[in-house]
Amino acid sequence: MSQGRSGAEQRLVTPGMAIGPLTGMRVGSGAISHNDEIIATKVGWVREINGTISVDPINSPYLPRSGDLVIGTVAEVRNNLWFLNINGSFQGLLPMSLAPWKVEFGQARQHMDVGDSALARVQEVDECHNVVLTMKGVGLRRLSQGAVVEVPVNHLDRIRGENNANLDRMKNISDCRIIVGENGRVWIDGDDDNISWTREALAIAKQHGHKSNFDSMMKKHEKTFTKQGDA
Repeated sequence: MSQGRSGAEQRLVTPGMAIGPLTGMRVGSGAISHNDEIIATKVGWVREINGTISVDPINSPYLPRSGDLVIGTVAEVRNNLWFLNINGSFQGLLPMSLAPWKVEFGQARQHMDVGDSALARVQEVDECHNVVLTMKGVGLRRLSQGAVVEVPVNHLDRIRGENNANLDRMKNISDCRIIVGENGRVWIDGDDDNISWTREALAIAKQHGHKSNFDSMMKKHEKTFTKQGDA
């Protein structure tokens, strides 16, 4: 059994790799205990919080759950429904009965066409992984402006921060409207320069969301916005 690389601030491990001794530690997600050692079960970065060793996966697929807020892109239009790419293994189905408009049969394309983005919720997921979406609800709509950026699903918690502190700070600094979908897509709307700054902030999250220097990198980026505003 191979040992992980030691001495580095962040350790990348693969399934079967020994992370370290079990003594005095608890085992979190992405790892198991075996012969008094903690063994990785995923490809990812080792993380220790309050004596619990976990492995944050490099990439996590989006697994839809009922009630999830998602940002989808129309992939196909039929006479009475839309198929939306929701960044998962299966497309989401939006029937015209769950659309926010009164849609006549055969006129679905007049309301939303291929390539359009929409804010929706997962209505249900059945045992065959069929995902039914709804756009009936407060704030659910076609996104006709702004930008949609993809981020790793496993970094969403870091982007939001505790009690949404990071996300709220990003909104306040950029003066942008920002909506984070559970499927790893973020909608940004505001002035072009502010959208650009927010895109860069999300790029930092992509590259450093798994690292201990994430907060310091974000604070450094925040200062660049202050300088632009003072110019």
